[in-house]
Amino acid sequence: MNKIIRFSLQNRLLVLVASVLLLIGGTYTAFHTEVDVFPDLNAPTVVVMTEANGMAAEEVEQLVTFPIETAVNGATHVRRVRSSSTTGFSVVWVEFDWDTDIYLARQIVSEKLATVGEDLPDNVGNPTLGPQSSILGELLIVGLTADSTSMLDLRTLADWTIRPRLLSTGGVAQVAVLGGDIKEYQVLLHPERMKHYGVTLGEVMEVTRNMNQNTNGGVIYEYGNEYIVRGVLSTNDVREMSRAVIKRVNGVPVVLEDVADVKIGAQQPKLGLASEKGKPAVLVTVTKQPNTGTIELTERLETALKDLQKNLPPDVHVSTDVFRQSRFIESSISNVQTSLYEGALFVVIVLFLFLANTRTTLISLVTLPLSLVVAILVLHYMGLSINTMSLGGMAIAIGSLVDDAIVDVENVWKHLRENRMLPEGSRKPVREVVFNASREVRMPILNSTLIIVVSFVPLFFLSGMEGRMLVPLGIAFIVSLFASTVVALTLTPVLCSYLLGRNYRKEGLPKEAFVAVWLKKHYEKALGWALSHKRWVLGSTFALFVVAVGCFFTLGHSFLPSFNEGSFTINISSLPGISLEESDKIGRQAEELLLSIPEIQTVARKTGRAELDEHALGVNVSEIEAPFELKDRSHAELLAEVRQKLSVITGANIEIGQPISHRIDAMLSGTQASIAIKLFGDDLNRMFTLGNQIKDAIADVEGIADLNVEQQIERPELKIVPKREMLAKYGISLPQFNEFVQVNMAGEVVSQVYEQGKAFNLVVRSSEDNRGSMDRIKDLMIDDAEGNKVPLLNVADVVSAMGPNTVNRENVKRKIVISANTSGRDLRSVVNDIQERVDRNIQLPEGYHVEYGGQFESEQAASRTLMLASALSIVVIFLLLYMQFKNTLESAVILINLPLALIGGVFTLVFTTGEVSIPAIIGFISLFGIATRNGMLLVSHYNTLRAEGAGTLRQCVVRGSLDRLNPILMTALCSALALIPLAMRGGLPGNEIQSPMAKVILGGLLASTFLNGFIIPIVYEFISSKEGRREGVRRGGEKE
Repeated sequence: MNKIIRFSLQNRLLVLVASVLLLIGGTYTAFHTEVDVFPDLNAPTVVVMTEANGMAAEEVEQLVTFPIETAVNGATHVRRVRSSSTTGFSVVWVEFDWDTDIYLARQIVSEKLATVGEDLPDNVGNPTLGPQSSILGELLIVGLTADSTSMLDLRTLADWTIRPRLLSTGGVAQVAVLGGDIKEYQVLLHPERMKHYGVTLGEVMEVTRNMNQNTNGGVIYEYGNEYIVRGVLSTNDVREMSRAVIKRVNGVPVVLEDVADVKIGAQQPKLGLASEKGKPAVLVTVTKQPNTGTIELTERLETALKDLQKNLPPDVHVSTDVFRQSRFIESSISNVQTSLYEGALFVVIVLFLFLANTRTTLISLVTLPLSLVVAILVLHYMGLSINTMSLGGMAIAIGSLVDDAIVDVENVWKHLRENRMLPEGSRKPVREVVFNASREVRMPILNSTLIIVVSFVPLFFLSGMEGRMLVPLGIAFIVSLFASTVVALTLTPVLCSYLLGRNYRKEGLPKEAFVAVWLKKHYEKALGWALSHKRWVLGSTFALFVVAVGCFFTLGHSFLPSFNEGSFTINISSLPGISLEESDKIGRQAEELLLSIPEIQTVARKTGRAELDEHALGVNVSEIEAPFELKDRSHAELLAEVRQKLSVITGANIEIGQPISHRIDAMLSGTQASIAIKLFGDDLNRMFTLGNQIKDAIADVEGIADLNVEQQIERPELKIVPKREMLAKYGISLPQFNEFVQVNMAGEVVSQVYEQGKAFNLVVRSSEDNRGSMDRIKDLMIDDAEGNKVPLLNVADVVSAMGPNTVNRENVKRKIVISANTSGRDLRSVVNDIQERVDRNIQLPEGYHVEYGGQFESEQAASRTLMLASALSIVVIFLLLYMQFKNTLESAVILINLPLALIGGVFTLVFTTGEVSIPAIIGFISLFGIATRNGMLLVSHYNTLRAEGAGTLRQCVVRGSLDRLNPILMTALCSALALIPLAMRGGLPGNEIQSPMAKVILGGLLASTFLNGFIIPIVYEFISSKEGRREGVRRGGEKE
């Protein structure tokens, strides 16, 4: 350590140049590091999606989902497997352990899926891995509306012009298009015409299958040239297609248009709809790849969209203000930055008040930019982004960063002043004075830094999402703190020798600052009084501590403070089996209600799902994004009005969340709400009944909101069941019967039609008026073995029935979720009430069980981890103190600061938020480290004075306390006041998580610094006088 200080003083220019270069390099890096809201919070998850056209949910579950689940379930590092089987679609989410590499996870799943392909039915698509994206990946929703362009053309534009262009932008993982009509070429069969011409379905299928594909005829050589021979069958002219010959009847050709209508139409059935501000629209959702800068990517996408706009029809409007994640990022980052700058301003004011000297203030302040720049460089090279958490770590550290430099500058200042007092001849050279002064404080500086670092270590024990979220904060804090210590040992002595070593006027250095003198005068009186009323002071402090501990146990518990993202995500689910049109009406009603609220300027709605979209919503579910700008009301008041307005919608469940928060919930529990009660069992109807019993049992729990039971109830179905003996009589095989049902009802894609590089499906099915009702279906004609037409009624029963709408599973067991959010009460106590009521009132049958999931699970796990790790870190702090003082009692005296800090922290929480969240617990932990620093400074100085024999014990204690008053108040006030901006602005985006930490540290530091100035001297004097008496008794015994 001494060598470092000496080396710096000998190579002053080198140290200065290195510092300047570091500043320039770091500032450059800071502007070129990606910026995001949060660190990458994604649990490594692989999504497997399989389209199974027209299959009922139960068939999808048995034939598609189950084989996929079974294959991936035993894979290495798999944490849980969730799945959802809906009509015609299966999604399986394979979640891996938090530390699994995502590419390894994808490879494991791909290998497992290779074995599944053969087990799946023929008419099922290949299982597809969803693109690798993160929960915070949805970064932009682009709305397309038009005045005169049809929804068919608008959707074609979105699919073939806009989507490829956005996908080609580097960093985009997926572009999902929803809404509008998908264009397809249709061959619509008329059974009565087919009967008239004697045409069978098999003959039509033979002609239409691959009828629109070119053939190759090899090459021919002539006149020294090589000609490629092509049979050009492909056409996009509907009239040409309709002239394809099927067969000849009595020498007359029968063509396709004789038995069917060939036309361009919209794909049936529609999977989803979209609208913007209540007007039909096409919504394009862009998802980014992990580790891609959101702000930069959004700018590139907007440039691409501006460029595309030039070539779109003039009446097509492109809007990007529905949902832009970069808006939240920019406001969050700027809020945290403002808190950083204002914190730094407070530090400047405190330093100037106490030092009353521009030069000393300047030297102490130089550590700030340097430490922050080092922290940014380290984060950059560790591959972490700059986000609200890492910036928050720096904002919390900002007050502590100048502490080391303050202690050093203050000591050098004092020694230089003493050196000036000496006569000319016996004065030492400036560098030597600086060296001796810096050497004197080097150990306290290093030890206090180590203690604060140790107190932050528990952060690194957190796993899961809270670990991902808070570790960058710890890294930023620790790195910047270490950097400040290095600066205090190298650059600070150098600057002191340059700036403070100048010859002042002959009478020595300027006097102490007015504030410092005034404080010392009053503190001396107060300390004298406290030392003569020890019992009263100690008793009242102990009473305060007991009250604080009592209050601590009455505080509520929550996981993370609620965010203010500036946007609502509203889920509206009506009864399954409802048609898309009806669902659309409910969605439109909700949009109109939302637009009547002044703060909400625009809304966008998705009803149903896009093709191969992992958010597998049925047509009965709508999701609305509603960005808002708060004017003269608080977030809570606006939320209350939204809830109240939407409550008029009948026959629908409504959940209100925020874009990022509800994705975090979905990742933690698989449900987009903060509390998920999962009921596992086998019979869906029984589970739904039990689910509603649970809902009724907990409905009146105080603080519960958005209470819903998943709509896993049955929906109407139409079953076509063959009469086997009749099929045998007519000679109709089962594959033939299957083909008949599939082609006539669902339609079969027989070929592709190419149109200027775009590909559209060519589909054969029965015309709408022949399959639109149950009676018409019974009249459809099926071909027997002789080619005669037989009504379907003769060979099959067409019956109406009920079947499940969606089957959700977790770890290969069917589940139904009762979900809820909280409002106006903390999470943990709501969950405790719910658990108590469910245990008391609900009797579950055999084979059924309940599990609870959601944020509170993470909160409990994180709290336990932090409590254990904190106990360890307190032991380590004690050992560090013991290493410095070699005295158990003195180390214990310093640790008295912990309960003192607790008093302030708890009362701050009681009067502000009223609940303990994970950030608040971290606030307490970091507070312990920062608070012990004060005690160390006092006790080490008392010991020095007693060793020098500077008077009686009481004189040493009083003089030591007065000597150290300045540095203690300066360091504590810098650390505390720098946090005021963060603590005051908890409601702003970006500050939500740091704010509880800042409040706890602020309150705790002020309380512990104030009490520390009286309690430590009292206890130290008490212990030392006892030790002195023991020493006296022992010596007396030796003399006898």
